[in-house]
Amino acid sequence: MDRKEWYLEYEIQINRPGLLGDISSLLGMLSINIISINGVDDGRRGLLLLVKNEEQIERLDSILATMETIKVTKLREPKLRDKLAVRHGRYIQRDADDKKTFRFIRDELGLLVDFMAELFKQEGHKLIGIRGMPRVGKTESVVAASVCANKKWLFVSSTLLKQTIRNQLIKDEYSSDNIFILDGIVSTQRADERHWQLVREIMRLSAVKVIEHPDVFVQNTEYSLEDFDYIIELRDIPNQEITYEVIENNNFFSGSGFGGFDY
Repeated sequence: MDRKEWYLEYEIQINRPGLLGDISSLLGMLSINIISINGVDDGRRGLLLLVKNEEQIERLDSILATMETIKVTKLREPKLRDKLAVRHGRYIQRDADDKKTFRFIRDELGLLVDFMAELFKQEGHKLIGIRGMPRVGKTESVVAASVCANKKWLFVSSTLLKQTIRNQLIKDEYSSDNIFILDGIVSTQRADERHWQLVREIMRLSAVKVIEHPDVFVQNTEYSLEDFDYIIELRDIPNQEITYEVIENNNFFSGSGFGGFDY
């Protein structure tokens, strides 16, 4: 039988020397291999395990339940968030009410890039929205994640280096292995019908599409936020308000220019 990954997370109740050694020895006696260990939150530790069968997990669970020094908070097949938590030593923040919304701050760009890269590696259609203020690192993170995922990225609309509004793709660019990047503001405020025909073609592809400023995008199109598989919010600092007032104040919507901002 092929070995299977499991995720164990526990909260330390009594922090004493040798606690991790006791856990490691227990796993060794049960013939469970440890792939990686890390602190994932204050007072919590996560372990990515490799097991032969579920009987090992059942025995582990029953033994851990008798230990007063720890409290098991998760014992399950690992989700993407679990693997990234062990890898980076912190959990991705997830909206309590909207489970498809994930929050990052600029200091967590490495975690964000790793998260998106794992999403980009998955096959099939995926629609990802990314919110954030100007120059917070949205586009750069998407490009970096594409590189990490060994995928080619294509700007359908963007202002990263210069204003980009594409009306057609060449044949090879329709590949499902490509990452299609659109700026919701540029597309809805600057593009013509030929551009929107292309956008609709791309939306029908079984590929990853990333929409910056998804709220503006859905306000001006037939698409809705329900169509998105993931919404990512990127802030300079926690609890920063994401607003479009700075764009409006620079006359973006009046058609007089981009005001010098990289959106």
